Amino acid sequence: MADVGLRARIRRSRTLRSLRNRNFRLFLAGHAVSVIGTWMQRVAQDWLVLELTDSAVAVGVATALQFLPMLLFGLWGGVLVDRVDRRRLIMWTQACSALLAAVLAVVVIVDAVELWMVFALALALGAVTVLDNPARHAFVAELVGPDDYVNGQALASTVHNTGRLVGPALAGVLIAASGPGVAFAVNAASFAAVLWGLALLDAEALRRAHNAAAPVRGQMMEGLRYVYRHQELRACMILVAVIALFGQNFRVVLPVLARDTFHSGAEGYGWLTSALGLGAVLGALFAASRTRVTAWSLLAAAVSFGVLNLAGAASPTMWVALIAMVTVGFSNIIFNTLARTLLQLGTDPGMHGRVLALHGFVFLGSTPIGAPMLGWVCQAFGARTGLVVAGGTALLAAVWVVPALRRLRRAVPDEVRAERRAEDAVGDEP
Repeated sequence: MADVGLRARIRRSRTLRSLRNRNFRLFLAGHAVSVIGTWMQRVAQDWLVLELTDSAVAVGVATALQFLPMLLFGLWGGVLVDRVDRRRLIMWTQACSALLAAVLAVVVIVDAVELWMVFALALALGAVTVLDNPARHAFVAELVGPDDYVNGQALASTVHNTGRLVGPALAGVLIAASGPGVAFAVNAASFAAVLWGLALLDAEALRRAHNAAAPVRGQMMEGLRYVYRHQELRACMILVAVIALFGQNFRVVLPVLARDTFHSGAEGYGWLTSALGLGAVLGALFAASRTRVTAWSLLAAAVSFGVLNLAGAASPTMWVALIAMVTVGFSNIIFNTLARTLLQLGTDPGMHGRVLALHGFVFLGSTPIGAPMLGWVCQAFGARTGLVVAGGTALLAAVWVVPALRRLRRAVPDEVRAERRAEDAVGDEP
């Protein structure tokens, strides 16, 4: 029993090891508050559009507009992130996000909201995301050392998805009681926490990249060429592209699933999103205990994501659907965390911003295409078909990259693989 307890304590210390870093704790604490408000706003915005239009396609368009700037300008955003002080940049983007949330809260509370206003504010928030998304993910590498990239990204994902667990449930209650405007106002206030955390960081302790990109021509294409030249990174990006395009438009599928399939209101959508968040929290904690990431582990996560979406499509009741969403969220966050970590570990620090911006371009920039398309599928054939599309395309993408990963495995010398297995065995010992 004592040995079991010792192993459990060691595993917990491994899982939470990045929290020994004061800067990381401050950043995570502020982000934990802000992300709850962010998820409240996402649920409130989706439900507001559904109420204004009674159209799943319109929900998809609103979501698409929020991520259209990432599709158009995401790669340039990564170049800028590699040039500037990431801490100051994140403070600027968070302040802008707070202002946009406050404006949306006001027009909704005074009953002056029109659909074009929601679309315009979603587009403006997307413009902020062009810089905010790659900056936040790359900033983790300044807060923790390379040995803790996996852990730091996983703990950040845990916090993000804890917000997905809490925020939608709160949003559902607030929308049912007072309307969506209050949820937007709470989100606007929540950004104060992350700004406070960033202001308290010890700037001298940050691990800034010494070879930060100088402003020269061709840097965006350099990021594309960098990923293309590395077979493992290329396979990772293909999986991310397909799953992001077809599989991760939950904000389009779930409100239709709640309202039309299970005949529930905003609270039903909130619970489905919270179930997805619960699974994501559990998955992020599982990912945080890992010390290494390979393309094969990412492939396994993609396969499980596909299978579980197909299982969720067959859910006969709301309760079964909630359980299915927990499992989908679990596999989804493991896939996302492993993908971002694999890209960081396989990339030179001076390229982090550009490579993560390419990831954001694929991961978020696919939404303007995928969200309206999935909205049309759900409107024409039902939300269950949307889940079938998500699961089937993930499995097809996994099959597609297997030959490339096999070629990569054959290219790695036997002694290197043996050394990696030995490192893994030592890493698993107490």
